[in-house]
Amino acid sequence: MKHLLRSLLTCLVMYVVYAAAKPTEKKERVHHDPQLSNKEHNDQENFDYDHDAFLGQEAAKTFDQLTPEESRERLGIIVGKIDADKDGFVTENELKAWIKKAQKKYIYDNVDRQWKDFDLNSDGMISWEEYKNVTYGTYLDEPDPDDGFSYKQMMSRDERRFRMADTNGDMIASKEEFTAFLHPEEFDYMKEIVVLETMEDIDKNGDGLIDLEEYIGDMYNHEGDSQEPEWVKTEREQFAEFRDKNKDGKMDKEETKDWILPTDYDHAEAEAKHLVYESDADKDGKLTKEEILEKYDLFVGSQVTQYGEALVRHDEF
Repeated sequence: MKHLLRSLLTCLVMYVVYAAAKPTEKKERVHHDPQLSNKEHNDQENFDYDHDAFLGQEAAKTFDQLTPEESRERLGIIVGKIDADKDGFVTENELKAWIKKAQKKYIYDNVDRQWKDFDLNSDGMISWEEYKNVTYGTYLDEPDPDDGFSYKQMMSRDERRFRMADTNGDMIASKEEFTAFLHPEEFDYMKEIVVLETMEDIDKNGDGLIDLEEYIGDMYNHEGDSQEPEWVKTEREQFAEFRDKNKDGKMDKEETKDWILPTDYDHAEAEAKHLVYESDADKDGKLTKEEILEKYDLFVGSQVTQYGEALVRHDEF
């Protein structure tokens, strides 16, 4: 069962999440940057959002155990690495680049943790046959569940995504190709499959488009509700005003891509701007090591410190 669950998570994550959601909760299709934090960004009360934004919740808990002196000392080690051009200052762009690098590292670490489960012959590659056997195994010989889920359809969907991730067409994935397979939203050449899979999930009448009722029906299960929540009404307005750009009553592939893969907001950039604004004592638009350490409570445990792991282990990049 663990291999089936892994497949569901890697190839149809939304199917699993949405099935477990409460009827009145909104289902989220949009692929933002990795969520920086689920905590409210309110620096008047605490810097928990900023800590989570760079660390992740678990790593932030680790840094909660450090003394202020330890935090300053270990954060100071990292400042020189953020300063890419070694001019003695940390700019917004350098912070943004470091945050994105740390986000990418999190993804590759996730792939590394799964790699040994699929590389059965330990040759440093993962073939489609290896992935299929580990993921599905004997499930293909069993009858499909009564809920409409099909193992064969899921495997076919996995194979299509695997083929797209496999840039040289040999159906054997390198580490980079397997990363693209597991995290297609992170790779430009894989975004078409993200859009296609999303449309297949939502397009119930099979016309290759998403109409308003399919759009709402994917987000909201109205069974048992006497009236729609207010957010559903708002989503109907969003569909008409912003999603359906050509006003034909449906979303095509390009309109769906604009919806689920937005490019108009960069969370890493926004957080970098916030950190500079809060720490730039002399307001020259860049940070010195002293300014950063003065605001150690804002920075400590962030992705700037590589999720804190580098500081905890005293590792070097």
